[in-house]
Amino acid sequence: MHLSTGIDWDRQLRARGKSLRTRPGALLLGSTGARLWADYLDPVPGFRGRFDFIHKTNIPLLFSVEHDLVPRLEPCRATWHPSHLRLEYDGERLGFREDKFISWEDVAVSCQTWVNRSSTDLRLRLTTYGEAFAEGRDGALYGHFAIEAYGFAVDGVVVPSDPALLHGLCVRPGEARTLIVAAAFGIGGQDAAESLRGRAAAHIDARRAPAAVVGRQRRAYEEWFSKAPRFRSSDPLLDRTWAYRWFLQRHNLADPRYGRLQHPLFYEGRSHKKGKTPFGKGGWEFSKLIPLSAPLHLMDARWYRDPVYAAGEMRTMAAAQDEDGLFCAMTVTERLHSFANFFAYAAYQWYLVHRDADLLRELLPALKRQVAGWRKVYGTDRDALMIEWRHTRTGKEYQPSYWYFHDFPQNPKDASTYTHVKRVDRTVYHYLNTLGVARLCALLGDPEAEAFEGAAAGIRRDVLGKMWDGQTEFFYDLHHETDAMALVKNIVGFYPAWAGMTDARHDGLIEHLLNRQEFFTGCPFPSVSADSPAFAAEGGWLGRFFIKGRNGCMWNGPTWPYTNAIALDALAAESRRLEHRFDAEFMYALREYSYLHFQGRDLEQPGLVEHYSSRSGEPLSDEAEYHHSYYVDLIVRHVAGLSVEADRLVFDPLDTGLDHFRLDGLRVAGHEVRITYGRPGERDLPAGMEAGYRVVVDGETVLARDALCGRAEWGLVRGQQG
Repeated sequence: MHLSTGIDWDRQLRARGKSLRTRPGALLLGSTGARLWADYLDPVPGFRGRFDFIHKTNIPLLFSVEHDLVPRLEPCRATWHPSHLRLEYDGERLGFREDKFISWEDVAVSCQTWVNRSSTDLRLRLTTYGEAFAEGRDGALYGHFAIEAYGFAVDGVVVPSDPALLHGLCVRPGEARTLIVAAAFGIGGQDAAESLRGRAAAHIDARRAPAAVVGRQRRAYEEWFSKAPRFRSSDPLLDRTWAYRWFLQRHNLADPRYGRLQHPLFYEGRSHKKGKTPFGKGGWEFSKLIPLSAPLHLMDARWYRDPVYAAGEMRTMAAAQDEDGLFCAMTVTERLHSFANFFAYAAYQWYLVHRDADLLRELLPALKRQVAGWRKVYGTDRDALMIEWRHTRTGKEYQPSYWYFHDFPQNPKDASTYTHVKRVDRTVYHYLNTLGVARLCALLGDPEAEAFEGAAAGIRRDVLGKMWDGQTEFFYDLHHETDAMALVKNIVGFYPAWAGMTDARHDGLIEHLLNRQEFFTGCPFPSVSADSPAFAAEGGWLGRFFIKGRNGCMWNGPTWPYTNAIALDALAAESRRLEHRFDAEFMYALREYSYLHFQGRDLEQPGLVEHYSSRSGEPLSDEAEYHHSYYVDLIVRHVAGLSVEADRLVFDPLDTGLDHFRLDGLRVAGHEVRITYGRPGERDLPAGMEAGYRVVVDGETVLARDALCGRAEWGLVRGQQG
């Protein structure tokens, strides 16, 4: 099958039926609409399970097809593809196959083939949810769901390929029958019924050929990936993870176009915790703007050739800013509380790739307000460090340093045992945001560049001067009043290295990351060092009980993809600073991080969740296709070696031990970039691959050398090498 990207994405990521760990038999669906998606599907014909629209809505049934020959279509074989899900049942009396998907236009489509192998009639009938739908004169069903939690209604139109399905369709013994049912959904009062019916009917092929309908969906789905760069290497683990990470971007992409969410954005996830009660809202969900994860999305999305989605998320962030300048979580109806983030720095990194000066001028006032707002809300007059007043607001709840000064009490929910601390992570974010604003000001000709640059230098001075302990060689949180160190080695202690703050005085820092008694556990890297008294690999408090339930967020020992990405960035930065001393360790940890993307380390079963046991790698949560980390950026900058600065491209790959790799399809600062590497002496290089490290910009080879490591530059202004 020829696809425009050169990759058959369905074949590349195809898996045995994926399901929720906490709900055996609850199947997952890879395809998502701009507003409609499946939390999970029951293994029945059509769309029964839990379905969401813009946010968590728990609609239990869109439509299904009842049948009477067998009680249940089980055991049913499920094959998951990014673009669609296939169900197959092969029984003595009945054969059944279904391909189903949700299109980007919010149409749920089911292509079914029924084979009656019995001696009696098979009767099929289309069903919908209760009395929510009524039959129209045109043979379609028109429905309405009131979503009280968000103040809107979801309207739907269900169109069957054969109107007889509405009242009962008979399949005679020995006969086979093919059916297509499509249901389009939109917002009541905004999406007209006629428009919804047209969108649904467009998926009813005139020849009633499911293969044509599914093929059209596959091509439409694949088209999005044609603007993603391509990476291929001698390591199938990296290649498959690269492909899966681009799937995560597409899977979590949304375009609500309603209320406060008027622009495209990436969700932190489309699954949700706790309640699955029909039309219920209870419990936490990820399908909204969450400022904690938005910068992580941007780090990967900046390498996508079309800037529209990342630009939409940045505009949504600006719209979520409160009166103090803090960026807040946001739904279509309300602005929620804030989270710590490095948004301004991520916006600067995005700008370096896309060079959209008009957009960044539009955003710059909001970015400046964030820096000022953090000083106001979290700062003090004594230094430039940031106090975290609520341990949940950096997204790392229950990190033990907040309880260090009370000797890790039995009940961490007792407010008298909790101490506010000057946090390393929030302060490093503040430094990066201030630095990002300074550099954007310089590039955009804003006169405040020097002032922000000076402020960033002051933050760095205080982090290095107050949070660094030379004796133990680690960065610690501080008591918010006394500046006493909370001697807990949190994963955020590596953030200063990630931010480029460290120098020769801090050469011993990264050794903690690589110490098997601390952070180099069976599943690196834990959120707290394994030698901490409060360490719990599976997240229970002091090993006694689960504060937030077994699947709850805990940062006292589990491993999180979120901080794995940042820790790997820190490891790469320190390796370069120390003459590539830790390149091999980086590659080992990158591969371990990659394995988290596959259930049971099986490359045939892609799936990333929120956090894992840092001892065994067991998934501790069940948020399918979780999107709160970055990975593509690590491959581009550290494996392929490309970094972008204001006036140049920098090439400095780590020696990751690969025999070969090829990264192409990159568009950077208006230039087409291709990077290849073939290990000298390697006899089995792919066709067309040359030995050595080579960089091609706009069709011209600008760098060719045998050695993989070593810094080289290419000037963006005059195209000069350095």
